[in-house]
Amino acid sequence: MSAAPAAGPFVRRVRADEGERVRELRLQALRDRDAAIAFLDTAENAARHPAAFWADRAGGASTGTAAAQFVAEDDAGRWVGTATVLRRAAGDVDHLGRSLDADRSDVVGVYVTPEARGAGLIDALLTACADWARSLGDDALFLDVHSDNARAEAAYVRNGFVRTGLEMTGPIGPERELRRPL
Repeated sequence: MSAAPAAGPFVRRVRADEGERVRELRLQALRDRDAAIAFLDTAENAARHPAAFWADRAGGASTGTAAAQFVAEDDAGRWVGTATVLRRAAGDVDHLGRSLDADRSDVVGVYVTPEARGAGLIDALLTACADWARSLGDDALFLDVHSDNARAEAAYVRNGFVRTGLEMTGPIGPERELRRPL
């Protein structure tokens, strides 16, 4: 009799009591040389946040409609990826100081661990983000990608994102805005 095949990673919304795990994965992402180009933070800065910061972050992203963090968990229970959606209202100011003229959902903090890359995990994470935004009535997802991050942009394009034409210089350098119709 043969063993059943492994189920592989699955994606779920983070739970309120997972602040320490959120912290650990964030620090791993910020220390990853191939991924650091995508983040507006450093590992040194993030490591200084107290446990309460991470508990609040997990709690806020686990329920409600202001933010949703999704994690990919492998068969052994290890987190191997994450993506967060921030729900922003018309009039809010985004991380680049832009005032938004309409409600929208922005994908941020996308990360897949090196050992899990290339298996389509980012597709599952972005699908979870899209499903959540659609459930709130959005007709599109947005994200910013560093102009030099061709690998990430290719993954986003494969997942239905297209360039909006908006390019800007942000805290991490030249970026472009992408949009995925839902």
